[in-house]
Amino acid sequence: MTAHAFGGSAPGPRQTGREALDELLAAGVTWGDSGQWLPVLPEGSVDLWFTSPPYADARAYSRIHPDHYVEWFVPFGKHMMSATADTGWLVLNIKNRVAKSGPLRGQRHPYVYELVLALQRQGWRWLETYIWSKSNGVPGRFGPRTKDSFEYVYAFAKGPKPYFNLDAIRVPYRTTPGEIERRKLDTLGRRNTDAGFGRDRTRTYRHGGADPGNVVSVPQTYNQHRGAGGHTAAMPERLAEFFIRACSPEAGVVIDPFAGSGTTAVAARRLGRRAGGLEIHREFAEAARERLEHDRPGDTEVVTGGDGGVRAAPLRPGRPDGAS
Repeated sequence: MTAHAFGGSAPGPRQTGREALDELLAAGVTWGDSGQWLPVLPEGSVDLWFTSPPYADARAYSRIHPDHYVEWFVPFGKHMMSATADTGWLVLNIKNRVAKSGPLRGQRHPYVYELVLALQRQGWRWLETYIWSKSNGVPGRFGPRTKDSFEYVYAFAKGPKPYFNLDAIRVPYRTTPGEIERRKLDTLGRRNTDAGFGRDRTRTYRHGGADPGNVVSVPQTYNQHRGAGGHTAAMPERLAEFFIRACSPEAGVVIDPFAGSGTTAVAARRLGRRAGGLEIHREFAEAARERLEHDRPGDTEVVTGGDGGVRAAPLRPGRPDGAS
């Protein structure tokens, strides 16, 4: 069970409490070990942890055997819980994988599901499972199965009344402008049926946009494949933006304890949040800070051809899935 940190051992915090948090927020992304930093952060100070931790046994720079993944992650969950505001969240992007050895070789390993249950037992309120739909998943060698085209995003709240801004993530209505105007004139919109008391249809289009649902369509992006400071698993900014908008207030504190290429911090700062991150690999932390300094948008859509080749195409502005 290892998480290698090349470029020297990552340092721990020099301060504690509010001073440690202020240092993280000022730096954007700090070269440091979350196992040492998280315990010193002040209680109730973080509005949102949005992170994509190392997947089990997936990358050369961080190898954690899936059999030991829950044991490795649970201490982080404990310390994040302490530092989370009563209205705060832990939102976790994680992907299960096919076991490479042992009795489950060739099968999907259940470590992701085991982790979710372990966090729930720890006291986190498991409120939702989102699906990150990757419409342009890159083909590969997957054995007797199709290519991976989705990943899980698990949303855990600390308390019973977490902050949640649905209006910030609404998407355009699919109906015509004419139908929306007609509904405004309907004074008898509620319809009762044999199934029970029907909803009032006159209220359907009064919110400025539709509820996007729990399937979040965000194409894989070119920064994931060209690498970011050598990081080969950079998260799309639009995925981070979706949850930052929904689960943190303006000027709220957003922290990524496994910051990688710095996507969470970049997206959060752009959206007016106070953001910081921790990255155990020095080279990645330095590249993330440079990215923050220049704030280079990294989302360029990956387009796959029939031959499996990959090329880049700019994403269209607008909705999280790039739709106009």
